[in-house]
Amino acid sequence: MKLFRFGDPGREKPGLLAPQAGRVDVSAFGEDYGEAFFGSDGMARLQRWYAEHAAECPSVGADERVGPPILRPSKIVCVGLNYRAHAAETGGKLPPEPMLFMKSSTALAGPYDDLPLPRGSRKTDWEVELALVIGKRARYIEKARWSEYVAGFALMNDYSEREHQKERGGQFVKGKSADGFAPLGPLLVSPDEIDVSRLGLKLRVNGQIMQDGNTADLIFDVPTLVSHISEFMTLLPGDVISTGTPEGVGMGRNPPVFLKPGDVVDYEAELLGAGRQRILESV
Repeated sequence: MKLFRFGDPGREKPGLLAPQAGRVDVSAFGEDYGEAFFGSDGMARLQRWYAEHAAECPSVGADERVGPPILRPSKIVCVGLNYRAHAAETGGKLPPEPMLFMKSSTALAGPYDDLPLPRGSRKTDWEVELALVIGKRARYIEKARWSEYVAGFALMNDYSEREHQKERGGQFVKGKSADGFAPLGPLLVSPDEIDVSRLGLKLRVNGQIMQDGNTADLIFDVPTLVSHISEFMTLLPGDVISTGTPEGVGMGRNPPVFLKPGDVVDYEAELLGAGRQRILESV
């Protein structure tokens, strides 16, 4: 299944990308894609419902805004230095176990929403990533059973203000949590439709390729991450785990390159779609 949400910010409706009909409105199903939906086997229930009601579902117009494919999660958990080549470009050693940090849930945004820079930002950077959404409450997951707890996969850009991250107390969350710093989507793709062990990821700034990586370069793969993170916190349905970024971030260039108003960031992943942000002045 491929889920999406559409409509004005805060008023999105649930949608489904159907094989024959394309983008359809499934708000008549009566549930949005949040914790209650995922925690009650919502994707399977929606699939059964749509099989019976497909003819009643209206199409979604091409001019509709696409929002994040899930409601605001309880948390967004991210992984740092999780690609071998990215660790090398930062000068860091390969971590012995996953390095974790959090993004505020208020950073969540749609995949095509504009991104106003944080006030005073001088070092906002890009990081295209594979993200996953948790499908049911989880703690101490056995690695071999990871797939039972994942509802689907999505594209995310882990925007990062490096000055706030590194020079304002050395706390990642400060540089990761500005409004709009976690655009997600356009789609949430169920695990049966995608192989995330060899998934290509690309990102361009103003048309120039900056990142061109593949999840085959991950240090810690998806099963490892799901199991490991569940050792340290309860994962709730709808929670997001973003798995790290390939090499090519602005901070790793010589000299470093950071985003400025007027820039356009385009990024994509095989089978997950594409996102784009226009970078705007601070608000």
